[in-house]
Amino acid sequence: MDVIQSLHQHCLATKFIDDKLLSIIEKADGLNQVVLLTDGMDTRPYRLNWPASTLLFDISPDRVFRSSIQKLEDVGAKIPRRCLFLHVPSETSDIQQVLRSKGFNGARPSLWIFQGFPTMTLANFKDVLDLVSSLAMKGCFFLGELPSWLVETEIGIKPTTTKWMDKVFMSHGLRVKIIEYDEVAINLGKESSEGHENILFVAEQLQLSDDQMEIWRREFLRIDEEGDEEGFEEL
Repeated sequence: MDVIQSLHQHCLATKFIDDKLLSIIEKADGLNQVVLLTDGMDTRPYRLNWPASTLLFDISPDRVFRSSIQKLEDVGAKIPRRCLFLHVPSETSDIQQVLRSKGFNGARPSLWIFQGFPTMTLANFKDVLDLVSSLAMKGCFFLGELPSWLVETEIGIKPTTTKWMDKVFMSHGLRVKIIEYDEVAINLGKESSEGHENILFVAEQLQLSDDQMEIWRREFLRIDEEGDEEGFEEL
C-alpha cells in the first residue's frame, strides 16, 4: 500500500471514530469519561467539541505525548473549558492503577478509543483488552482500528478475520463488529481504497467492570449480614 492510500484510510478511520464517539456521548446518560489509547499525537482533546465536565485520559508513549502537546500549545491549541485532560504514560507498569489515581471510576460510564497505540505483539493488544474489560462498565463502548497483521499471529489453521475478532474480543467479554472502510467511504461520499492494513471496529462491553462487581459484592455482604442479625434477634 502506498503512502496516499494509507493516509486516505487513516482519514476515513479518524472521521468514523470522531463521528461515532460524539454520537455515543450525545446519546449516553452521564458519560463523561473518555480514554484515548494513542500514539501520543492524537489531537482529539483539542479539536473536538467535548461536553462540559468531560474527563479525557490519554494513554500513550510519554516522550511523544509531551513533545506533541508542546507543539499544539505553542500554536495556541486549548482544551475546551470545564474539561480535564490527563495523561498516563503507556510505559507505566500498572496503567489501571494510575488511571484510578487520576480519577477514573469504573462504576461510571466510559468510552474507549484505540488508534495508533503502539502494538508490537498480540499479547500487547490482549493487555489492552484486559484493561478495557476490567474498567469499562457493562454497556460501554470500545472502538478504533487495530493492525490487520495481528490476525496472522494465530498459530495453526488461520481463521477468517471476523472469526478471529469474535474469538479474541469475546474472550474478554466484548462483542465486536467490524466496520468496512468502503462502507465508511460511501457514507462520507469519498472514494474507497484497495487493501486494508488496519481493521476498523466497534465493540460493546457485555460484562460488569471490576468496580461494579465490587459494589455488588459489598451489597451482597450487607444484605447477608442484615439477614444474620435478624435471625439472631428472632432467637
